Amino acid sequence: MIRVTDLALPLDHAPDELEAALCAKLGIAPARLERFSIARRGNDARKKAAIKLVYSIDAVVSDEAEVLARLAGDPHVKPTPDTAYRFPVMAPAGWPKDDKAERPVVIGAGPCGLLAALILAQMGFRPIIIERGKAVRERTKDTWGLWRRSVLEPESNVQFGEGGAGTFSDGKLYSRIKDPRHLSRKVLTEFVKAGAPDDILTEAHPHIGTFRLVTMVMSIRETIESLGGEYRFGTRVDDFDVADGQLQGLHLSTGEYLPARHVVVAVGHSARDTFAKLHERGVHVEAKPFAIGVRIEHPQSWIDKARYGPNAGNKVLGAAAYSLAHKASNGRSVYSFCMCPGGRVVAATSEVGRVVTNGMSQYSRAEFNANSGLVVDISPERDFPGGPLAGVELQRKLESLAFVAGGSNYQAPGQKVGDFLAGRASSEFGVVTPSYKPGVKLTDLAECLPAFVLDAIREALPVFGRQVPGYDHPDVVMTGVETRTSSPVRIRRGADFQSINTRGLYPAGEGAGYAGGILSAAVDGIKVAEALAAELVAN
Repeated sequence: MIRVTDLALPLDHAPDELEAALCAKLGIAPARLERFSIARRGNDARKKAAIKLVYSIDAVVSDEAEVLARLAGDPHVKPTPDTAYRFPVMAPAGWPKDDKAERPVVIGAGPCGLLAALILAQMGFRPIIIERGKAVRERTKDTWGLWRRSVLEPESNVQFGEGGAGTFSDGKLYSRIKDPRHLSRKVLTEFVKAGAPDDILTEAHPHIGTFRLVTMVMSIRETIESLGGEYRFGTRVDDFDVADGQLQGLHLSTGEYLPARHVVVAVGHSARDTFAKLHERGVHVEAKPFAIGVRIEHPQSWIDKARYGPNAGNKVLGAAAYSLAHKASNGRSVYSFCMCPGGRVVAATSEVGRVVTNGMSQYSRAEFNANSGLVVDISPERDFPGGPLAGVELQRKLESLAFVAGGSNYQAPGQKVGDFLAGRASSEFGVVTPSYKPGVKLTDLAECLPAFVLDAIREALPVFGRQVPGYDHPDVVMTGVETRTSSPVRIRRGADFQSINTRGLYPAGEGAGYAGGILSAAVDGIKVAEALAAELVAN
């Protein structure tokens, strides 16, 4: 099979034009084209009045060798890569026989934990999945309880529960990670089996949306359980039993002691008590950079017009997104983060008396506003040099300030861009209505963010306004605070994916500092599961 990449056609092209363009690219008569399929589709919107759809196509042709030899110098015509997933090991027959401690444990049922557990189950290792939060249906009710009634459940919210933080997000399924083994294809294939839309296999920037993520993670759970896996919801790991550098077992919030010598730690970026306990038990934990800032919100129609011009609203293009970055004069990088077209800003705290914002979208991306994080990079050496957990304490400080600035009732502090640039508090909304629930209290964001963050954002806003007209409109609303862009710690691991000083402990995913987003976390879960399985078989 031959893969043809970067095949561009007009936005409104007829279906048969794709086949004709493919044949022309390959220099073959239509009779030689046996069949073809779309491997990937994106768009090129650099010329708004002449937007193009850009395809990667897999084609079966007669005399494939002749075509490949003739076009050997063309970087856009190559053999189709083999993306099939192959299990590196399988559990021995009858495993495990009598040693319960050899059964692998996965802490956390977010994207990383789900894929780690799924791969282990498919290899025959019957994992135990420990999740401090609730099953996804009950968790959804608790999450809406914060948004609608200002009632926070500390163990069941946007951060904790089946599906992880990615469940209440845009459900983006693309990443910039290097993926020579095409593990992301395995992830997407499993997601489609679990009920995700088929187009995530072909769209250049696929996404699922919250409602579909809910049903998808339920389906994955059913698969894992059918293969011998075991879920324990509402169960938190309160302590780790470590002796002579080897993990021996887990102390659970239920009072149970669970013998365990092979444990995947996929707890997400908000499991602050788990980070503290690991550090207390001598596991190597270190502070890492992350970013802080606000959520910025625009009418989606503004973004569509700015990005697509006269083609705004075209159903093929869908809701427009953006990606922006600026290096400020104070040395800070300012950038958009987790952009959610046609979505809403949501309350994402997991701790009482704190306010955190995040963004989410449904699959349709049909809500009125677009939002994204507008964040500034920070680093341990420069901004929180107090030890491995200093970044956690900085997050808590800013989130507590935001809680007070918002009225101490889980409303979020907000400010209009025009007032922010002028250095004055906001008092009334303009043409942009914020979507955050339980609500937004207009104030001055200087009450809850460091001066260097405010200065960098003030400098970046007009720069971004020149790139995306309307971005810095005076009535655009910024809502604070966005603090959980990524984990503030890294649990260092070696080439064998185990902690560098605690054998049997496999740090994984975003919380351990090795991923950022659903897809990269899921891919990391596969890698860790493979390493753990290889260790089990070797021993």
